[in-house]
Amino acid sequence: MSDFFHNGWSIFIAVATIGGIVGCLVLLLLASKRKVLADDNTTGHVWDEDLRELNNPLPRWWMGLFVLTIVFAGVYLAFYPGLGSYQGKLGWSQISQYEAEVEKARAQIEPIYAQFEAMDVEQLAANAQAMGIGERLFVNNCAQCHGSDARGSKGFPNLTDNDWLYGGSHEAIIETITNGRHGVMPPMAAAVGTSEDVRNVAHYVLSLSGSPHDSIAAQLGKAKFGVCAACHGADGKGNQALGAPNLTDKVWLHGWGEQAIISAITNGRDNQMPAHGDKLTAPQIRVLAAYVWGLSNRARGMESAQADAAR
Repeated sequence: MSDFFHNGWSIFIAVATIGGIVGCLVLLLLASKRKVLADDNTTGHVWDEDLRELNNPLPRWWMGLFVLTIVFAGVYLAFYPGLGSYQGKLGWSQISQYEAEVEKARAQIEPIYAQFEAMDVEQLAANAQAMGIGERLFVNNCAQCHGSDARGSKGFPNLTDNDWLYGGSHEAIIETITNGRHGVMPPMAAAVGTSEDVRNVAHYVLSLSGSPHDSIAAQLGKAKFGVCAACHGADGKGNQALGAPNLTDKVWLHGWGEQAIISAITNGRDNQMPAHGDKLTAPQIRVLAAYVWGLSNRARGMESAQADAAR
């Protein structure tokens, strides 16, 4: 892959660009000096006995425009990128242009977010303007995985059920959005034992949430659950510090049932949420986190708004 970034490619592009412009100019000059070879304004070429090629030169205005185009190309390439790695006299780049536009946009939206700085999460969740902005941020950055209704899908958490892998506080959600999350469950089948032991553990996990299960298999799997307890806890209620799911609440991120649990134990899981700290500003993330928090705590936000109105 590094061959495509070799300095030779830059030289090749520069030579090809200049060569093309010079070639057009030479072609134009040669065509303008072409002489008429016959008195009847023909070039002397005859086909099929009576078909003659006429020598009709280009209009001067057209040739003038052609020359101006070539001159414009030369001036443009002197000031802007176009000749390989040469950046041009003005030093313009699409990256600097993008960064300038981003900074301009940030300067325009700063006053909007400034009014939210003194609000806590409950006040933000009750503020219609803040939630309108948060919803747009969610649709543009989060809905691709969590869905436009934030209810998720298989492998993507539901953000409306108040069930959180890493904690549902405003601060925890801000950290999740800013830095992303990388949840890994290693394959544990070898540590559990035989395939029958894995099945028994699967039924014990089902029993923790009161789901339909084989009670005999669950009793046999309880002793083997110890290898899972290191992350999920002895009671199976998970560990938010590790992002280990609560196995007692009937919320199944990767599917429900014996086979789904056996697959998780045998193959493990590797889920990643990308970080958005380099894409969104801190005030944007704060409002977005309040919107996500409000999806499962809307009642608390409304109570806060009503209390403020009553004061």
